[in-house]
Amino acid sequence: MLNLLREMLHSPALDIVQRLKHSTGLTVTELCTAMKMSYMGVKQHCVELEKAGFLDTWRRPKAAGRPEKLYRLTPKADVLFTNCGPTLTLDLLTTAEKVYGESAPPKLLYSYFLAKTEAWSAKLAKATTLEERARQLARLRSGDGCLSACETDAQGRLVLVEHHRPLRELAARYDMVDELECEMIEKLLGCEVRRSVEEVSGLVRVTFLIKTTAHSA
Repeated sequence: MLNLLREMLHSPALDIVQRLKHSTGLTVTELCTAMKMSYMGVKQHCVELEKAGFLDTWRRPKAAGRPEKLYRLTPKADVLFTNCGPTLTLDLLTTAEKVYGESAPPKLLYSYFLAKTEAWSAKLAKATTLEERARQLARLRSGDGCLSACETDAQGRLVLVEHHRPLRELAARYDMVDELECEMIEKLLGCEVRRSVEEVSGLVRVTFLIKTTAHSA
């Protein structure tokens, strides 16, 4: 929805929301640099978004001087990003459980991730290296609304970093969803993956550490 709104409205406010979604919070100065806008122009949009409840602020300590004021998204902004029809999906799984028994939802979820793995395996088949597979997988997951990117961390390890969880509500009801998602990524990349999640206010950062032989620790 956010991408559609950006195409229709061309508003700097939507660009601010998009950039904040891919971060753990940004200062007005950082937003100015990225957006090539004036400080007061960006500041005005941030203040308006904060008044509307889409942003809040926190203070980041500095080695010297006063802490920096950062803006970040609140949970209210989640409606602007893709979710996989959580209400309908949960209702269907609840109905399946009532009709076919308590084992029905886990079986359906397992079948869903299995089919997803098979479909994406075909799309990754031509990738010749792990990094190429990981970058292609990031693009596929971004298409599902995960805002995914393939990066290298400070230790030189390959990671998938995601800033949205379309399956959040589904995972809250069924614990196995996060496990199945991680297993799917392991199968697609052909190596062990360690998942971690950081959430603060309306921001989320999901990291899938790709554990290769060279970085097995």
